[in-house]
Amino acid sequence: MNIHEYQAKRILSKKGANILRGKVAFTSEEVAQIYDTLNQQCIIKAQIHAGGRGKAGGIQKASSRMQAYQIAENLLGKALKTPQTKGEGKIVHKLYIEEICDIDKEFYLSLLIDRDQQALTFIVSSQGGMNIEEIAIKNPEHLLKIPIDYGVGLQKFHTRKIGFFLGLKFEYFQQLHTILNAMYCAFIEYDSQLIEINPLVLTKKGDLILLDAKMSFDDNALYRQPEIAQLKDEDEEDPYEVKARQHDLNYVKLQGNIGCIVNGAGLAMATMDSIKAYGGLPANFLDIGGSATKERVKIAFDLILSDPNVEGLLINIFGGIMRCDVIAEGIISAVHEISLNIPIVVRLQGTNMQEGKKILHESGLSIISAEDFKQASVKIIQAIGKVKS
Repeated sequence: MNIHEYQAKRILSKKGANILRGKVAFTSEEVAQIYDTLNQQCIIKAQIHAGGRGKAGGIQKASSRMQAYQIAENLLGKALKTPQTKGEGKIVHKLYIEEICDIDKEFYLSLLIDRDQQALTFIVSSQGGMNIEEIAIKNPEHLLKIPIDYGVGLQKFHTRKIGFFLGLKFEYFQQLHTILNAMYCAFIEYDSQLIEINPLVLTKKGDLILLDAKMSFDDNALYRQPEIAQLKDEDEEDPYEVKARQHDLNYVKLQGNIGCIVNGAGLAMATMDSIKAYGGLPANFLDIGGSATKERVKIAFDLILSDPNVEGLLINIFGGIMRCDVIAEGIISAVHEISLNIPIVVRLQGTNMQEGKKILHESGLSIISAEDFKQASVKIIQAIGKVKS
């Protein structure tokens, strides 16, 4: 789960990190009122879950109350398209209004789980404000990784190593340690997966400040993080995925045209790979679980068919705990309730497989049967008329 910049800054500020004065606003009038409380100038930042906001016009400076109001009018309710957004971009529902500062230097800081090191790892760079992937490719010498032994935790020698690498004077090391410690403590306490500060700035007054902040959290740990769970903004999530979650379905929307209904995450991944291997493009990942009912099958149908890009449907079921005859009944029920004008290919294997196939055969519906992965993939691709050459 991701949260907004202003939310991440509040969390890190409570842990001791230094941030600028700022407030979140939902209307242009609120933006103008907040501007009055700051020192003649401010920065207005669109709050969406995507990077690259500045280049897309989502971060702007206002030098008057009227200018602040007008910037807000141009951003609120409009789509902001950045390199990290899909389609037409994300609608801006809120803005963060922040005071300005005189920047002397910019740095990059992040904390994440390094699977290779099997440790929480700080990644730092003296080139803040840039895309970290770009730095890694063009200037890898400007990147430093510092793994932190969980049994020891963050120590002053870690801070000194990072501070010297960034070219900071020793007088700033205590400020740096406070920020690193805030990140480390927040990461562990809140089951975080990533904390990114880009940029961390040194002002001309000698203050180290988080100018931007990003945090993401482990969805599977939210049950024990009610404070963090409350920060979820469903306006930032794919509406299909929100609907699926409400019905305990595991769904991820993709860019293809072949809808997939599968039981089991591994089988779902293999199904998508098979479709791709034979020239098709999966429209989604959808795992209906190991104990799906007829009602959940109908919900899965409705969810997938609400995607206008879907031109065909592949149902791939392995009956273990789940019975193939129950799935077959769910398919028939869904087809009867929903007006379908797209081809459906069904592969059933496992528990009550023969009963399930018999139910589908005797239904009188135009359902294409398949016996294995290759056959299922090829048949659905042929059915929609798009076969790999």
